[in-house]
Amino acid sequence: MPWAGRVPDLPDPGRRAYLTQIAAMMDDRTRRLGQHAAQTKPGWAVTALGPVPAGPATRRDWEHNASAIAAYREMYGYGHPDDAIGPEPSREAPGQRAAWHQAFAAFGPADGPDVRAMPDGRLWLLRDTYAAQTAWAPRHTGKDLRLARLGAFDASLGAIRASAEAQAARKAADHARAARQEALADSYRALRDLYQQREHTLAKVMTDRQEWEHATIGSRHLAIAADTELRRRHPGQTIEPLLSAEPAVSVGEPDGKLSETATRIRDLTV
Repeated sequence: MPWAGRVPDLPDPGRRAYLTQIAAMMDDRTRRLGQHAAQTKPGWAVTALGPVPAGPATRRDWEHNASAIAAYREMYGYGHPDDAIGPEPSREAPGQRAAWHQAFAAFGPADGPDVRAMPDGRLWLLRDTYAAQTAWAPRHTGKDLRLARLGAFDASLGAIRASAEAQAARKAADHARAARQEALADSYRALRDLYQQREHTLAKVMTDRQEWEHATIGSRHLAIAADTELRRRHPGQTIEPLLSAEPAVSVGEPDGKLSETATRIRDLTV
């Protein structure tokens, strides 16, 4: 189970003991997550691993696989009731992507591609397709899309407030203040329009991303399964982690106009 805590500044023996203690706590927590899944039989676990076996040995195997999936869900806050781990994270979250691969490996042949009978050469070829498939992935714009929607919403509220302030100033015969608030409302409306344009562009890119995910899910999962099988066969061999070849390309956005409009709003509110 991943851990993102800060290691205290301790002498080497104390540091090793501390890390050993933390690792033991993490392993215990992960094991208990698997046991809890076997007891409660959540939908995501049954969908990914099948029903909980009755035999002690097979039940322990089931719990072990469930623990890897449950640890990922807990660490990254994935709470879908039926989908075990969700879509593969983008290159912008390499730590989460590695943890996702580890959880995906727990699915086994029952829910994923069975590559156990393939020779090593075939597995290496399949593994290499991962870079080719991720190289043409559209940018993952989920975070930017949320920020654009939030920006548009905040700008709309700002325009409403400024218009109300202008109306109140006109009633009070404070024409200078009314004009200033009207200019502020206009600026907020312009900012809202820019954010909405940005949202539209990012939403189109995100749709392309989702279509790419759907089109490549089979080949990407096969590459991940091949990587997992190679690691199982050769535990002593150093195998580099699967790395995404997604290009870090930014979409043309009106950032300059956004900054200019935001500056104008700041000047008006001083």
